[in-house]
Amino acid sequence: MAPPAIQHELANPPSDAISSLEFAPNSPTRLLVASWDKNVYLYETHGEEEGGKLIQKYEHRAPVLDVCFGADDNEAFTAGMDWQVKKLNLATGEQTVLSAHTAPVKSVVYSRERSILASASWDSTLHIHSFATPSTSSTTISLPAKPHSLSITGSKLVVAMASRLLHIYELESFSSLASMSNGAAMDIQPWQKRESSLKFMTRAVACMPNDAGYATSSIEGRVAVEWFDPSAESQARKYAFKCHRQPAPENDGTDIVYPVNALAFHPIHGSFASGGGDGVVALWDAVAKRRIRQYQKYNLSIAALSFSSDGKYLAVGVCPGFEDGTEDYTGEGNTKIFIRELSETDAKGKGQK
Repeated sequence: MAPPAIQHELANPPSDAISSLEFAPNSPTRLLVASWDKNVYLYETHGEEEGGKLIQKYEHRAPVLDVCFGADDNEAFTAGMDWQVKKLNLATGEQTVLSAHTAPVKSVVYSRERSILASASWDSTLHIHSFATPSTSSTTISLPAKPHSLSITGSKLVVAMASRLLHIYELESFSSLASMSNGAAMDIQPWQKRESSLKFMTRAVACMPNDAGYATSSIEGRVAVEWFDPSAESQARKYAFKCHRQPAPENDGTDIVYPVNALAFHPIHGSFASGGGDGVVALWDAVAKRRIRQYQKYNLSIAALSFSSDGKYLAVGVCPGFEDGTEDYTGEGNTKIFIRELSETDAKGKGQK
């Protein structure tokens, strides 16, 4: 168990479950949080005697399922149960509907390198917006199954779906789409089609910051690490491991297995954090295949994780899950956001200088 680190809890948390959170691309102390309480929250994570400060709250018509920053610290995009993908001006509060799916929108990610926004909906489609072209219409790409999670790098988009399916798209193929499609559906084939290494439903996917590969997690306490390079040599490096399991109270040698809800890669060291329904956050060395450290257990399920752009802070979203079999769900009063300050060695893998 890692020694106690510097950590503080943000004041004025959401009143219902956290769906996602993300640090700003330029400011390491500015954090966006999306919640089922129909709001997006913008925090300054430090100051106010280390309870942070709620800068602004942006109300939506329905629960917000995902949020990400755009080109700078004042632009954001949201996805939600109202089926809409919106651009949010964080300075003025202005909301602009970019496109509408035909079912709730689960995920939204933005590539600053290519000015491309991708959203994934439970209607089994992707909407691709290319802001590098004058066209404001989106391109629709059909998926073979319902998407559960998205992750993006400087060159690739990874879509994790139901039925253990995974598609990898090259962003270069999206760049000229908007002007060609004018909002129509396009038959864009992924660069690679894969099946998950994990036997159970995918919960999260996160890409490596060096654009070499990705990690996926499942509802059955496992994480897999894979590389994009399709060569046999590179594919032989992929592996999976058990995690986020706690001994059963009966002490009969069995484990209680928890879903791994969240994954996030450290922007500098390339290690990654996982957060589970057991309330545990662990840091892993993806290359050395070992756990670096595990933090003190939180009292409720880990819903979301995000590293700051400088790698010095880890935001942890904590709220009740369904692990205890509770049917009358409420996140009110139980939803918390912790900001953990990382030491110089917290996220460093074995042998890193």
